[in-house]
Parts: sequence; C-alpha cells; structure tokens
Amino acid sequence: MTEQRSDLLLNLPAVIGDADRIAVLKNLVSGTPHFDPDFQDIAELAANALSAPIAVVTLIDATHQWFVARVGTDLDRLEIQKTFGAYVIADPAAVPLIVRDASRDPRFAGEPCVVNPPHLRFYAGAPIIIDNHAVGTVAIMDSAPRMDVDDSAAAQLRRLAALAARLLAFKEEARRRAETERALSRDEHRHAMALEAANVGSWLWDVGSGVISFNAAMGRMFGVSSTSLTSREVFEAVHPDDRSAMLDSLRAAIAEDAEYSSTFRVQATGRWVQGRGRVHERGATGRPETFLGVNIDVTAEQMTAQRTKLLLRELNHRVKNTLAMLQSLARQTLRQTSDPQEFMTAFAGRLQAISEAHGLLSDHEWGEIRLSALISKQLAPHVRDYEKQVEIHKDEISLGPDQAVGLGLVLHELATNAYKYGSLSTARGRVVITARKMIEDQGRVLHLTWSEVGGPPVKEPSRRGFGSILIERSLDKVMGSQVKVEYLPTGVTAIVRMPLT
Repeated sequence: MTEQRSDLLLNLPAVIGDADRIAVLKNLVSGTPHFDPDFQDIAELAANALSAPIAVVTLIDATHQWFVARVGTDLDRLEIQKTFGAYVIADPAAVPLIVRDASRDPRFAGEPCVVNPPHLRFYAGAPIIIDNHAVGTVAIMDSAPRMDVDDSAAAQLRRLAALAARLLAFKEEARRRAETERALSRDEHRHAMALEAANVGSWLWDVGSGVISFNAAMGRMFGVSSTSLTSREVFEAVHPDDRSAMLDSLRAAIAEDAEYSSTFRVQATGRWVQGRGRVHERGATGRPETFLGVNIDVTAEQMTAQRTKLLLRELNHRVKNTLAMLQSLARQTLRQTSDPQEFMTAFAGRLQAISEAHGLLSDHEWGEIRLSALISKQLAPHVRDYEKQVEIHKDEISLGPDQAVGLGLVLHELATNAYKYGSLSTARGRVVITARKMIEDQGRVLHLTWSEVGGPPVKEPSRRGFGSILIERSLDKVMGSQVKVEYLPTGVTAIVRMPLT
C-alpha cells in the first residue's frame, strides 16, 4: 500500500477527460449523475466498517465529481481539478489511494477542503471499474489523520467498490431491459392499433389449453364481446357448410408445417372471413404448442363475387332472350320489305333501341332503371329540339329488365314513326308523354300515354305494318301488359298498361 504516485499522474485533465472513459460513464448513466438511494447502503457500510465519519460513492465525469450516495456530508458535487477522487481515477490499477495526513502531502496540502472546513486529513478511496475504465469511487474521509490504516481496510474498500460496480452494471442492464420492454410495448400497441384500424383479427391458439385469444376485430367478426374462446367454441362458430373444409386446412397446416388458409362464414354474424396462419411453436416432441394467425373480413369481396355470378347468369339469360328477339325482329323486318337498304335501316334502328336499353341496364348492374332515362335514350335520336318537342308528365317510376327492353322497343317504334310521318317530322310538332304509377288489385301498374300534337293530319293505315305489330307485341314478355294505338286526325295516340315489378 502506498501514498505516492508517479509524476505522470500530474497530467490529470487528460486522464479524467479520456473519451473512452467518458463514453463508458455515459452508457451507464442517463443524463447528469445525481443522488441515488440504491447506493446509500454501500456508503453506510463503508462508514460503519471503517469507522469513518464521512463516506461517499461518487461518479466522475470530465468536469465534476458527483456524490450519488453520502454519509456525513451534504455535498452533491465538486469540481474535479486535483481532488482526491481524480487521483483514484488516474491510476485505477494501483492499490486504493490512502492519504494518512493530507496536510503533509504536497499533492493535497493546499486544497480548499484541507485548508478550510472540513479540514480533511485522512482519505481512502477505491475505484469503481466498469469495462476496464474507472468511472467513480467509494471513499471514506476524516478530519483527523490516520497513521495506522492496514491492508484489511484497503481490501474492504476494494470489495465495496466492486459491489458498487456490479450494482451500477445491474442498474444499467435493468434500465436497458426496461427501455427494450417499453419499445416492444409501443411496437405491440402500434401493431394492435394497425390491425384494429384495418379490421384485421389477430389470434393465438394455445393448443395445450385449447384457448384461443384474439383482438376486438376478430370478436366483432364472430359476434362476441370476450377476447378469448375455447377452440371448440371457435370451430362451432363456423358455418356448418364451411366447417369441414376449414378444419381440413387447419389439420394439414399442422401436419405439414405449412401455412393455413381458409375462407368461411361465421354462423352468428353471417360475415365471410379469410383465415391465415401457421404453427408458431412446437414442443420437444414436435407437437404444436401455439398457433398464430389472422382473420380478415372479406364479406364485401364475397358479396361482390356472388353478385358478379348473379349478374353473369342474368346477362347470359338476357343475351339468349335478346338473340331470340333479334332473330324474330330480323325475320319480321325482312318480311315487310324486299329492299336490302330499307331492311338495314329498319333493322339497325330496332337493334339500336335494344342496345340502348341494354346499356342502361348494364350501367345499373341489370337492376332497375328510371323511366325518364329510357325515354330520353329512345327519343333523343329522333328529335330536333328535345326540350321543346318532348313534354313529359310522370311519376318517379323504375323499370325491371323485361319492362325496360320491351318498353324501349315500343318507344323506339313510336318515335321512328313520328319522325317519319307524325308530329316529329315538323319543327312545331310535339310528343306529350304522361306516365303514372297506379295501384290496382294485381299490384303496381304503369299507365303511359303517348300523344302526338302539331304534326300533319293522320290517317289510319289500310294495313298494319310490322312496326304496328311490334308496338303491340313488344311487351309480350311482361304478363298482363297491353298496348293500344289509335290513329286520330290530330296525331297518333298510344296507351300502354304494364305491370311493374
């Protein structure tokens, strides 16, 4: 044990300010060191074991010595300069620094704490060493000299310094672990929020206990308010028609260590769910212990797919009907004329009328279309000024596919005839359409009247042409329909009665 140090130790600022040493300290302590009750027991042990009135545990940065635990003093820090602690840090490999009488030691005799109160005379300090760098001290002090300090006191001081080093390392490890746990917790929270925002159900199946825990999104899919169910309860919640395929996919994923994927309906809510997942952990024998997965609500997609299938079936049905109608139209039109050009003109117009009705129906996914839209489509090509020449008085009426196609042909034939021979053949002629929805014993019925005014005088034709026949028969597919055409001198009038869907 010695009180003398090499003259090299007089270069204390370079040693104290060593970047590697400061980096180790900063890794251990977040921010500025301060009083820490976790180290107070070490200071009290040092004071009691070595009968010292003053005992401290310090951490030393580049400018100050910070008292993190103390007995017999109220100081919380000192500028480092040439303090006793600086010398301990400067040569941590040596035995603890022992100063028996500081007033006779040229290194410390002029220091304020020696010359002024508390007039320190005795000092003994051991370094706290972390990663081969001294970051602080455990020290005892006395205002009276001690000339009889032996090796056992130095050994006790070294053990207390080692204990402080281990405590410092443990605290840092605990701090890092807590930060990691907080980061994981934040990540888990963000992950849970993202799943909730996307309406994705996450679930974990503890195979051993048979419990499946899940988030709120999956609970909504299954119509339950709890966050866990037994596996049996979950499987029984699947629609019976889909359960077998779902369980087969799940068993295959477990047996083959493959991904589970299945689409099924939930019986209670009617929701369509796509489940995906795989075994997360297996035991030593290979048996699955946990199964992790997600459920995605695909009800909208399934409904769209089903609606598409229905639309395709409806379209197929309509195409067949349309082809049959076109064949009949072609034959009937051909019978009425031997002129190819006249045939093409008449047939093309009727084909366009069907096409317009089909276009409207397609835009509305073969559902219902508005009567006003159908009237506009069929009359616009035959009218010079639609606003002036077409007067409509109507209720809000929607038409199904059969009504729209049939009535579209009727309106086309009437408009074509009016354009060629009737009121629409002159700029001052008009068509007045009145459409009312009536409630009769059989249900809702459309009463539509077509009246031409302002055109040339009308004479009833000597024979009925195909146009007249088509007007009367275009609504044959709509049971209970009637069309009556009257050739009044003032203009053609047509009365349509058609049941509505």
